Amino acid sequence: MSEEQQQADNRKRPTTDEFRAFVAQDWAERSADLPPLTEAAKRAAQRRAAVSAAHQGEPRVIPAGGLKVRSNDCDYVFRPHSAFVHLTGLGADREPDAVLVMEPLGGPDEDAGHESSLYFRPLAPRDSEEFFGDSRYGEFWVGARASIEDVESELGLTGRHVEQLEDAVGKDAGQLTVRMVRDADTALTARPDTVRVRGAPRRSPPAEADDVLAHGLSHLRMIKDDWEIEQMQQAVDATRTGFEAVIRELPSLPERGRGERWVEGTFGLVARHEGNGVGYDSICASGDHANTLHWIKNTGDVKANDLILLDAGVELDSLFTADITRTLPVSGTFDDTQREIHEAVVAARAAGIAAVKPGAKFSDVHAASIRVIAEHLHAWGLLPDGVSVEDTLDTEHGQYHRRWMVHGTSHHLGIDVHDCAPATREEYMDAELAPGMVLTVEPGLYFKADDLKVPERFRGIGVRLEDDVVVTRDGCRNLSGEWPHSADEIEAWIKDVRAS
Repeated sequence: MSEEQQQADNRKRPTTDEFRAFVAQDWAERSADLPPLTEAAKRAAQRRAAVSAAHQGEPRVIPAGGLKVRSNDCDYVFRPHSAFVHLTGLGADREPDAVLVMEPLGGPDEDAGHESSLYFRPLAPRDSEEFFGDSRYGEFWVGARASIEDVESELGLTGRHVEQLEDAVGKDAGQLTVRMVRDADTALTARPDTVRVRGAPRRSPPAEADDVLAHGLSHLRMIKDDWEIEQMQQAVDATRTGFEAVIRELPSLPERGRGERWVEGTFGLVARHEGNGVGYDSICASGDHANTLHWIKNTGDVKANDLILLDAGVELDSLFTADITRTLPVSGTFDDTQREIHEAVVAARAAGIAAVKPGAKFSDVHAASIRVIAEHLHAWGLLPDGVSVEDTLDTEHGQYHRRWMVHGTSHHLGIDVHDCAPATREEYMDAELAPGMVLTVEPGLYFKADDLKVPERFRGIGVRLEDDVVVTRDGCRNLSGEWPHSADEIEAWIKDVRAS
């Protein structure tokens, strides 16, 4: 359910019966051509089959979510819930207030599968008030929406009007366990909750049943199929286009106030052109701002001798996103200290990627990278006196190195930039890597400008390198493997891009 917008009286316009009749007349016939079944929809059908097999005899309700008010009568750009995207094949900004309902066929104990229906707001006829008068949904204001026939052709689902939803969900609440993705649409969830509790008082609370569903749908995304991996590769390739657009702007940044904003806008332009937009708020952190891990304010100036840490990713219309980081010298070359720190991170990155292989634990990737980080910090004399590399890696009494790399090295990546987040520790950090998993490898070193425990020459320098890798049967494939990594390669990259 979309949030209610404020409708100011001062913007209302008089509408007469004569105008209603006039505006409905003399429009060309709509095209009878229907969209083809998409590849995303074909893959979504396979995922729904897996969900159906895991929960025979129980209805499943997966909302897309609703529009969120930005200010008064303006909404934020809509982004559907990831579980909805994964199980329908819809992406981009489609369809606010839609709900996927998987209705069991046969009795509660029968292995008969589910019928999947999409409840949504279809295209309104031209003689309706909505057609010309509804600034939120009307065709005059936001363009034509899909018809029920369009959705059925594109997605291979049964299409129904969203006004039929409440009856469809409520009819089974007293007899069956109806599970919903709660966080997709909390307002929608609250309505059937009362029915579910009243109709089935001896069952577990709805929230507990819903948590099981949310966990299962998230975990379903942990292994990507070949089409999903290709989407990830396209997102990475588009992201490189964005990085190179930023590189072309590097010489002009010192002259601009708030050069970080210019970088953000440059990458965002490419992301919006190459895909749906950015997969997350871009981190465009120059100088000491690079030492703030989630610096998304991007309000800073960019100086000629700065490094700028760019952590950004293009999200495709399918909503699969890349997540890449490079640290670029604004001048085109690293100074000696910047290079020294950068190459330590390069070594940590290489160790992390080498650890990505089937059978290894997810946590092994971090362990490999952080050991290299600890070795460099020890060699630089930054660990306390008498603390060895093994001492600092001790999880019970060490961890001194985390002062300069506080974050983990990896996370799953997919439709969400931090994909599969509801997975348990056993399914995530302690799990074995398997072919089809896509994860980041992103070590860094961060020396804040006011950190008195490091040499003055280190202060204000932050470096991170991040690549997106897919686990294969015999190791891994780096989706960003063709990107420059070392300081020499990055300098050559900047030179080549500027020359072109």
